[in-house]
Amino acid sequence: MAEKVEKVGIKREAGYLYFIDKNGDVSRALMARGGKKGGKPSKVEKIGLKKESGYLYFIDKNGDISRSVMSRGGKKKSKKKATKKVVKKAVKKVAKKPAKKMIKKVVKKMVKKVAKKSKKK
Repeated sequence: MAEKVEKVGIKREAGYLYFIDKNGDVSRALMARGGKKGGKPSKVEKIGLKKESGYLYFIDKNGDISRSVMSRGGKKKSKKKATKKVVKKAVKKVAKKPAKKMIKKVVKKMVKKVAKKSKKK
């Protein structure tokens, strides 16, 4: 919520940025447009306003100096949680036999079983 500090009644011209400078006076600077650089500030009205910290001073719609309380704090940062170190267990590596050898062994066993059954009959 803004409160009026000083009645000045400045008439604004298009293409200029109006602001309160370090000395508390109203100044204006030509705004940068389409690749052109902005101009140097020039004083419009000498006021000598003493600024209080914690307030944002600006020129309102009526051309008067107003102020509002500055919003401080912003978005809260989340604290990073301590990550647990994951200890990997040592995995025993089993020597894999080639698939062809395994298949041959299985086939030989099956052949032997079939041969035994056929001899019994």
